[in-house]
Amino acid sequence: MRWIISLILVAIIIFLAYSLIINIQEPITFQAEKVKRKDIVTGKLEKIRSCQEIFKEIKGGFAPNFDSLAMVLTYDSIPTVKIEGDPDDPTTEFIKTVTYSMAIDSIKALGFNLDSLKYVPFGDGKVFSMDADTITYQSVNVPVVEVATRYEDFMGETFSSPRFKKFDNSYNPKASLKIGDMTKPTLAGNW
Repeated sequence: MRWIISLILVAIIIFLAYSLIINIQEPITFQAEKVKRKDIVTGKLEKIRSCQEIFKEIKGGFAPNFDSLAMVLTYDSIPTVKIEGDPDDPTTEFIKTVTYSMAIDSIKALGFNLDSLKYVPFGDGKVFSMDADTITYQSVNVPVVEVATRYEDFMGETFSSPRFKKFDNSYNPKASLKIGDMTKPTLAGNW
């Protein structure tokens, strides 16, 4: 009888030790995975921002969707203006030269793949949302763009539960990670 009680106590100790290890390891695993995935997604958003900046140089505004972005960056050219002389000095003559280079060459030099640019990393085929428009900001019409994805889209089924908020008070799976803003002219990220 005594060895049965000892065996039950050993089983309880093993169960409690296992539970303690799991409870310590879960927040560490969550934080490590969150940081890794967020860094990769923000890297992708920075690539999209660079592509939108090139698009703006070509068209004067931002692309409203990924198809327009890819089409322009594949087939259009980026103008480069070179000014010789001082255009502000009325006594000197200046020469303005405009040359064009293919946008796709710049995209390839940056190492971007336009075909996969729209897909959210770890998103199982989910696509970044993109919106572009022109707004009046301080009495001036300015182009604006916003590209975003929710945390739940790239954190996966395992980590997209609100229960992980107990490990990180700022974690909200419904919150968005984005660049740009539809209410003001900025291309900054919210990370």
